[in-house]
Amino acid sequence: MDDAVRHAEKMQRIKAARDRMMQTKIEEKGLIIVHTGAGKGKSSSGFGMIVRCIAHRMPCAVVQFIKGSWDTGERRLLQERFAQECRLFVSGEGFTWETQDRARDIAAAQRGWQIAKDQIRDPQIRFVLLDEINIALRYDYLDIDEVVGFLLTEKPPMTHVCLTGRNARPELVEAADLVTEMTLVKHPFRDGVKAQPGVEF
Repeated sequence: MDDAVRHAEKMQRIKAARDRMMQTKIEEKGLIIVHTGAGKGKSSSGFGMIVRCIAHRMPCAVVQFIKGSWDTGERRLLQERFAQECRLFVSGEGFTWETQDRARDIAAAQRGWQIAKDQIRDPQIRFVLLDEINIALRYDYLDIDEVVGFLLTEKPPMTHVCLTGRNARPELVEAADLVTEMTLVKHPFRDGVKAQPGVEF
């Protein structure tokens, strides 16, 4: 038996096993998705899903915590080209080391969370990205029990919610359906390379 035949038979066995497995995957539900970890790509992945939603004509919304008025590519794209398909809200006033005002940061996070709840409750919206909310939760700008409780009890059954940011709280990880941890292996920042358009923002 030559390599091509062996390969074809192996792939047939794999496909048969895969088909059997897929027959058991029949449920559909709105997911609680968490992107966390020290590596790059948490927000990027969340915005990638926003692009997919737009392509599938699924109305969506983004609430950005922490980042403030930072001019990002995703913000430009959504505001200039996809404002009808995706609502965008900015609640933060900048990274915590820039604002240096805990009371203002808490107030901004609370405003963002109220907007987030309104978007999640809206029956027209199918996907909500809560960008960098994990930072607000880490610093106790928002109450973790309230956030998790809301997601578990008030999120509509078919609405997806994605929460990004480093150091996701264990309570959120436990409540989530899908958790991805981005692992830092190597980053150019360590070699003195600054954040660049199209890569970091």
